[in-house]
Amino acid sequence: MDSLNTSTQAALEEMLQNTARTPPVDFLPVYFNHSLIGCINPEFIPYLQETLNKAPIALIQLDQQRLSIAQGRPIEVSQSLQTLTERLRLGGLIPGWRNEEFAWLDADGHEHFRLERAAFKTFGFRSLAAHINGYTKSGLIWLGRRSESKSIDPGRLDNLSAGGISADETPWVCAKRELWEEAGVPIQLAQAIQPAGRIPLRRVSPPFGFHDELLYVYDLELPDHFVPTNHDGEVSGFIAVSYAEAAARILADEFTGDASLVTADFILRHSKLK
Repeated sequence: MDSLNTSTQAALEEMLQNTARTPPVDFLPVYFNHSLIGCINPEFIPYLQETLNKAPIALIQLDQQRLSIAQGRPIEVSQSLQTLTERLRLGGLIPGWRNEEFAWLDADGHEHFRLERAAFKTFGFRSLAAHINGYTKSGLIWLGRRSESKSIDPGRLDNLSAGGISADETPWVCAKRELWEEAGVPIQLAQAIQPAGRIPLRRVSPPFGFHDELLYVYDLELPDHFVPTNHDGEVSGFIAVSYAEAAARILADEFTGDASLVTADFILRHSKLK
């Protein structure tokens, strides 16, 4: 295994200690059934006031202190939020529409609503994602390079595979799906993934919102002869590097924000201090 010098180790550890930041104080809180679940860019408030004054939406109230979503059946809450989301989209406030739904889950894992994936950052709702570290027994870690056509972080380094967990998906199912779509890992090999914890990620996501995501982390040992192959066009290529080189590329800001944290966590768990 690679050895890390003390300064590299300290830098990676500091990254992982600062993954969950608080929203800016001027962001408008979003409450669901009296519980804080998100926040909205203050620049959106005039548009929200105008559209809700013209045509109120069931279960949704806006005042100077908060946007409130009332308790209701999940299908009713989803319909109300979808109506508001469509209006925000028409106003140009939700870019990158995906036609894919995420589910919002409470602390007990119960779903209370589902919504277009792109709207989660706009509302600051917590989403879920699965990230897989692919490594070899010989001490290399596989990294993907995002396609230049990606709307977010084009050309940056990523994990072997990663992706948002859609509504009706579990982290485990998402991880295996992404392994095949992004890296061509067959199901027989993907079954060997090992859960390696969770990393909370909370940060401002310019220009529109706040990114609140819980990253489910998995490790997968790959045969030395295995070469990843992308199937969905989202990855332009792969490189296999030593842990020390991966750490250097993290500190050189070559990774996406979430992949840098997942890779740093992996390196610290698998490397020795020099």
